[in-house]
Formats: sequence, structure tokens, C-alpha cells
Amino acid sequence: MPSSIEVYLTATATGAPSLLSLVTAADPIVQLDLLLLVVMSIACWAIIIQKGLRLQAATTSSAQFLDAFWKAKRLDQIYEAAPTWAASPVSAVFQAGYKELSRLKAAQPATPGQPAPDHGANVERALRRAAQVESTQLRRFITVLATTGSTAPFIGLFGTVWGILQAFLKLGQPGTTATIQVVGPDIAHALVATAVGLVAAIPAVMAYNTYNAWVVTLDTEMDNFSADFLNLVKRRS
Repeated sequence: MPSSIEVYLTATATGAPSLLSLVTAADPIVQLDLLLLVVMSIACWAIIIQKGLRLQAATTSSAQFLDAFWKAKRLDQIYEAAPTWAASPVSAVFQAGYKELSRLKAAQPATPGQPAPDHGANVERALRRAAQVESTQLRRFITVLATTGSTAPFIGLFGTVWGILQAFLKLGQPGTTATIQVVGPDIAHALVATAVGLVAAIPAVMAYNTYNAWVVTLDTEMDNFSADFLNLVKRRS
């Protein structure tokens, strides 16, 4: 099996070494480090794509639901059409509140000549619980992006430190001359580890910040709708 120096010299004989040649010639520890970073990057991109589609659908569906809700004259009509906006977290909050309100009215119907019972507290709890569930679902896997963004540079740095360590160990061997042919391959491997760490971290951090702000906006929409729906229930009680 050719040494890393031989692979490096072969690559430079025909031009600049390719990324693949640098990886295949790297120390096993550096290769394991790079493999971990690649797996983290693939996982992050899968989450970025899936979560981006989910949040876009939630935003679009919520806007459509709110438009239909405020145009409707009866709550039961909106409830029956709720599956149309299945991707909307606001619609899910409404369904939870409507179900609770219907259950309370069935359990304690209004008595003619008596004040209507106040169901506001129970409906409020149902709305809050549904909003928390939806928020949790929207934030699912987003923390993986934050974890990758904060740890990938350090994992890449570990590969860098290890590669430089190998270069110094070679320089410390008896009879070894300090030339670029000796230390060049290990330094190149070290720089590849750093680069891959940054490639994995930068998109993850950008996506995390974007999606976190997106979820906060949807949380605000759910909170605002819950307050409006609760006021509507109290006025009709």
C-alpha cells in the first residue's frame, strides 16, 4: 500500500492533488474525523430540506386558514373544512379549542333564562396545550442544526490538530529532513478537515437561525389566534 507521501507525490506529478487523493491518503483518524463530518452534513441537509418544506407549508396553509376563518359566519363550517388546512398549526389550535368548546356545551347546556356558563378557562387551556404541541413539532430536529453548527468546527479542528501532530512526528524522526515533501501531505489533510468542518457548520447555523425565527413567527400567529378565538367564545357565551 503506498504511503501518504507517495500518493501525494504521484498526485502532484500530474497536477494539483485532488480532494479524493488527499482523503484516501490521510491518516485513519483523520479519515474517521472526515467521515463523521460528512455524515453530520448529510443529516443537516436532509433536515434543512424537510423542515424548509414543512415550515413553508405551515405558513401558506395558516394564511389560507385565517383568511377563511374570518370570512366564515359559523365555526362549525370552519371545523368541517379544517382538513383542507392540515399543514396549518393555527388550524390545529382552532380544532382543539372548538372540540373543547363543543364538549363543554354538550356536558353543560345553557339553561333558558340563566346566564350561559363560562367555558373560557377550559378552552384557553385547550388552546395553549395545542399550541405547545404544534410548536414542539415545528421545532423538531432544528436543534440538530444548532448542534452541528457549534460542534462541526471543533471536530474539524481535531482533524487539523491530528494532521499537524503527524507532520511534527515525522519531522522528529532521526535522519528526516524538514522538506515540504515530508510535512506537506499531513498539513494538507489537516486543512481538508478544517474545510469540511466549516462546510458542515455554516449551512447548519444559517438554517438554524432562519428556521428558529420562522417558528417564532408561527408561534406568534398561534398565540394571537388563541387570544382572538377566546375573545370570540366569551362574546358568544
